[in-house]
Amino acid sequence: MKNILVTGGAGFIGSNFVRYLLKNYEDIRIVNLDLLTYAGNLDNLSDVSNDSRYSFCRGDIHDRALVEQLFDRYGFDTVVNFAAESHVDRSIANPDIFLTTNVMGTLTLLDVAKRHWKLDPDDKYSREFKEGVKYLQVSTDEVYGALGETGMFTETTPLAPNSPYSASKASADLVVRSYDKTYGMPVNITRCSNNYGPYQFPEKLIPLMINNCLNGKPLPVYGDGMQIRDWLYVEDHCAAIAAVLEKGRLGEVYNIGGNNERANIEIVKLIIHDTGRSEELIEHVRDRPGHDRRYAIDNTKITSELGWSPKYTFQTGMASTVEWYLHHRDWMDKIVSGEYMKYYEKMYANNALS
Repeated sequence: MKNILVTGGAGFIGSNFVRYLLKNYEDIRIVNLDLLTYAGNLDNLSDVSNDSRYSFCRGDIHDRALVEQLFDRYGFDTVVNFAAESHVDRSIANPDIFLTTNVMGTLTLLDVAKRHWKLDPDDKYSREFKEGVKYLQVSTDEVYGALGETGMFTETTPLAPNSPYSASKASADLVVRSYDKTYGMPVNITRCSNNYGPYQFPEKLIPLMINNCLNGKPLPVYGDGMQIRDWLYVEDHCAAIAAVLEKGRLGEVYNIGGNNERANIEIVKLIIHDTGRSEELIEHVRDRPGHDRRYAIDNTKITSELGWSPKYTFQTGMASTVEWYLHHRDWMDKIVSGEYMKYYEKMYANNALS
């Protein structure tokens, strides 16, 4: 049996990953460690909450005593770290939170895992670890910075983060790398492009636009809306992470992309069409500071080495996503009340371009 610690498992990608594992693997036990900050939502996992293979613990990955207790109790052989502050706008307003969670939290997880997995934890020269253990860091293509009109990010592209968020993720990646190079710890890093799909918190582009369309609200678009991203359906991302866990070469980085480059304004107009609204709802707002213009992922390495490739086209993925939100408006209504609306007003009020 694999004993897996999934951190941040109540968030968007984490909850989809927990569900993916439970659906596709029998002999596993999953502990979901999540602090349940604004984007963590146990409703995301209500359909699997009674599965005997799954349990939840509320807590902070930076809480070393708690992480130690969980390792002692469950004997994890696998850690998949999704836990992160992840929204660029929030990092611009409060960068210290991002450094604490994304860097120091990652360090705590690595250090506890090393102590439990290393055959001789007191010998600093020993590089021997238990058989079958692995730490996987879920990162982002934003650590590479921005691209011009051509080119794609590869695993050897230099790190050049442009926001406090991406800087914190790049820093965490380097800490993970150091545990491989210094201690010989079995690790992998995955760097994904923009995810979309069910259960995504509505500060992100696609669910934000769907929700505003359904409620006839303005659609805030940064600048000219020509920022280009490579869009990856979340289930494809989960399958890729599982492939890296099973077959990824230790110490390696794997880029995960959806082969779907789209400009933000193109996506907004597609959502308008799919929800039967008018383009008059589009409201261009002042662009965010340091907004990267284009990302694109070259996923040749994971495709050729591990046999993974995205199954969802952008058309099928978007159709599935819009349909999910249309049938789960109660989930969205709970999210957009309270604290989220305060945040939304802060981000977009008085920001419209004349």
